[in-house]
Amino acid sequence: MTDDEFDLLDELYFLQSYDYLKKKLGWEDERLLVTLDLLLKKAWIKCYSSPEEELFTPPALNESGKELHYLATKQGLLRHNTL
Repeated sequence: MTDDEFDLLDELYFLQSYDYLKKKLGWEDERLLVTLDLLLKKAWIKCYSSPEEELFTPPALNESGKELHYLATKQGLLRHNTL
C-alpha cells in the first residue's frame, strides 16, 4: 500500500464526498482520482452517486469521479489497519 492509498483510506471510515477529500488532503485532481481508481480496482473502496445510493458497477472516475462519494470497504479497512 502506498502512502497516498493509506492517507486516502484514513479519510474513508465514513462516507465522504470528493470535494471533502480534495479539501482535506489538499491534493490536485489527478492525484486524487488516480489514487481513488487504484483503491477501487483493489476493491478497497465503494462509490456512491449520492449519500444513499451505492454504485454496483465501477464508474469511470476520470469522467464522473468528482461528483461521487466514497467509503472504504471492509477489506480496505482491514488492509489499512494491518499496517
